[in-house]
Amino acid sequence: MRFIEFKKNLENFIVFSLNDIRKIKIDFDLRRLNEWQNKGYIKMIRRGYYVFSDLNLNESTLLLIANKIYLPSYISFEMAFSYYSLIPEAVYGITSATSKKTNRFKADFGEFIYHHIKPELMFGYKLVKYQNHNFKIAEIEKALLDYFYINSHLKTENDFIEMRFNAGEFRKQTNTERLQRYLVVFNNKSMEKRIKRFLKYIKK
Repeated sequence: MRFIEFKKNLENFIVFSLNDIRKIKIDFDLRRLNEWQNKGYIKMIRRGYYVFSDLNLNESTLLLIANKIYLPSYISFEMAFSYYSLIPEAVYGITSATSKKTNRFKADFGEFIYHHIKPELMFGYKLVKYQNHNFKIAEIEKALLDYFYINSHLKTENDFIEMRFNAGEFRKQTNTERLQRYLVVFNNKSMEKRIKRFLKYIKK
């Protein structure tokens, strides 16, 4: 298969996998992928997952890539905070929650970081449409709970200050009833106390 034909068949993909390729041509010669990487036509993100080198990289495409290369997963933690304008600075790496093991993949254009949470906690995300695709990102309330879940050291006001949360944006965007409803599912008394302290701090 020539590259021009290959690209035409996959032109609607933000990121494509070996499985995607084999759906087009079951006996595809995998040596072509190495050849096209060397020529700069495609880039490997992690083993078995690729993008075209001329892909228009922006926040939305990076979030779509993060969803695709490690399933099941959804955007959460610091990346979700940044997406909702809750923190002032850009974040290092695209952070996601997954029920698989904690992992990270470094590509030319960024790092994709996955934190393990229990399978029963894989909820509280929404689908955001971008072009003809959708990416999964935690709702604000769930992103906060996910963050406290993996950062059990967050307890004091100084800890909360270091999070650099935009209190006004948090109060404006957060549904407190939803937050409490989601918190119950975690079934973690220590976390409930820490969240209560955080909410008291953020409402000052």
